[in-house]
Amino acid sequence: MTSLEGLSWTDANQRVMVAEFSRLKLRLGAEGDDAAADASLQQAYSDLPSVAAIDRITDAFGLSPFERDVLLLSAGVEMDATLAALCASAAAETRTQGVTFGLALAALDQPHWSALAPVRPLRRWRLVEVDDGAGIARGRVRIDERVLHYLAGVNYLDVRVSDLVREARVSSEMATSHQAIAASIRAAIMNAVEGDTPAVWVTGNDAHAQADVASRVAVGLGQGLYSMQMSDVPTGHAEIEALATLWEREASLLGCALLVNAGTEPLSASAARFVEHLRSLVFVTGGQAQALDRVSLRYVVDKPEAPEQRELWQRALGDAAPALEVAIAGIASQFRLSARTIQAEGARIGPVITASEDGERLLWSECRVMGRAKLDELAQRIESGARWDDLVLPEPQKDMLRQIVSHVRNRIKVHDEWGFADTGARGMGISALFAGESGTGKTMAAEVLARELQLDLYRIDLSAVVSKYIGETEKNLRRLFDAAEESGAILLFDEADALFGKRSEVKDSHDRYANIEVSYLLQRMESYRGLAILTSNLKTSLDTAFQRRLRFVVQFPFPDHALREAIWKGAFPARAQLGSVDTGKLARLNVTGGSIRNIAINAAFRAADVSEAVGMSHLLRAAYQEASKRDRPLSDAETRGWV
Repeated sequence: MTSLEGLSWTDANQRVMVAEFSRLKLRLGAEGDDAAADASLQQAYSDLPSVAAIDRITDAFGLSPFERDVLLLSAGVEMDATLAALCASAAAETRTQGVTFGLALAALDQPHWSALAPVRPLRRWRLVEVDDGAGIARGRVRIDERVLHYLAGVNYLDVRVSDLVREARVSSEMATSHQAIAASIRAAIMNAVEGDTPAVWVTGNDAHAQADVASRVAVGLGQGLYSMQMSDVPTGHAEIEALATLWEREASLLGCALLVNAGTEPLSASAARFVEHLRSLVFVTGGQAQALDRVSLRYVVDKPEAPEQRELWQRALGDAAPALEVAIAGIASQFRLSARTIQAEGARIGPVITASEDGERLLWSECRVMGRAKLDELAQRIESGARWDDLVLPEPQKDMLRQIVSHVRNRIKVHDEWGFADTGARGMGISALFAGESGTGKTMAAEVLARELQLDLYRIDLSAVVSKYIGETEKNLRRLFDAAEESGAILLFDEADALFGKRSEVKDSHDRYANIEVSYLLQRMESYRGLAILTSNLKTSLDTAFQRRLRFVVQFPFPDHALREAIWKGAFPARAQLGSVDTGKLARLNVTGGSIRNIAINAAFRAADVSEAVGMSHLLRAAYQEASKRDRPLSDAETRGWV
């Protein structure tokens, strides 16, 4: 059998089939010596290195001796011309080609009418089909093509299910914690009551590892593994039952288990019915564990924690790893990748890093790029060009921003090496609220942090997250945080009041679900392993429960005269053509840093249009233009002496 023991078994199995057909020919009246036929049959079986295909089917599906001979006879008319001619001669009166049940009842030993009952193995497992137009006794009994090839020694996946399933890959690299889960599952299955194989739920945020755990369990049990998507399960009851029957037969013939991948969705009703129909080993990955009408085991497989990620990177990079210890520690802390991704990326970029003069920068850059694809669909990536020198803030606020950087960089040391994460993930997230009027530098501060930490910064589009449909906002938030954890990105919820506002009194179902969304958001913020920054123009509008759970609250004050003058001094690039510009007078303008930048740019365009250097007259007209946007006219005190 090509997928089992190889050519020697195939040859021996063919001799067994020939001997079995010879035995059946004698039952149908062919001339020959029964003793010689029995001796030939015994010799054929003794030459087998392992069990014959017909006996594997007999044992797997519980065939009686008569049912076994019916299956052999229906195979013989397809494989042996002499046996086919004998059957045709015996059925000449009915003009039926091939094998009929009546013929089998008359010619074979230990006959019983129940052999072709729909609940008996031959038809229950679709080993044969009966053309019953002329009645059960006179109808032709045809062997299923898949079963015929199996008996002949050719084992393959049935074409009727081959479009729905694919062979699962077996990963050579797994996190130690995931190996332990696989061992636990295998032990539980081996200790299960015989004939009551459990369904195994494997949930969590690491889809790759869930499949790898299932593969490791199957291999440990001496089985293969095929996977299918939940969406490919048919919806009709008859179609579900037919697919379940075909798969159960394949599980026995191939010696394999099935993995049903639910993705991020709950298991559908049709997929649940399909899983309940199966009695062979089946894994369900993704989604949320649900109640099933069969024995179930439940396990959670999340992406490896930072210490394991560091070990995985070291193994994946091989000889290049010792020179990259610092970078690997930082990557393990910031990016949460699956073992399969780390293995693949390490093999891909390891040689490039070895040949590079700046391997640490290259490795970090590759990890940033890997996570962008998913997040780019959900949020807007901001190129971070701002530096610390561009940020004009009082020293206490700058010191708090530096503390945020320190918390991100030293997270693996404090959480894992010092044990602060041992009690759970709650409170391990690094979240910050930047509160202050528009234009006071909140977004610029986020850019500075992203540049300092060499991480991507994503602004969350609230219109794409918040949905009027119940439950959709929570689903969008789940996708957002799951993608962000993998990429290590900084999340910026700009003007977060709309999403993180105070939870309302429950007056109707919409209020109740809105509060559920806020509660879910609080939970994800606490467990998020990256940095999440919220900006708000009004701190008091945020939910108080949420404020208590923030690690940092940075108040961005309206700039005083000294800060405004410092902002004005940095508002013009070194290459800008400046005339007589008095930053002391400009600082009397009672505006934020964002407005100062707008005025400086608009004044530069006015000056460029008349081929002049930027002067106070251009700045005055630009200041009036900016004030018109705010519906607040400039006072004489603010602009006195400008021109």
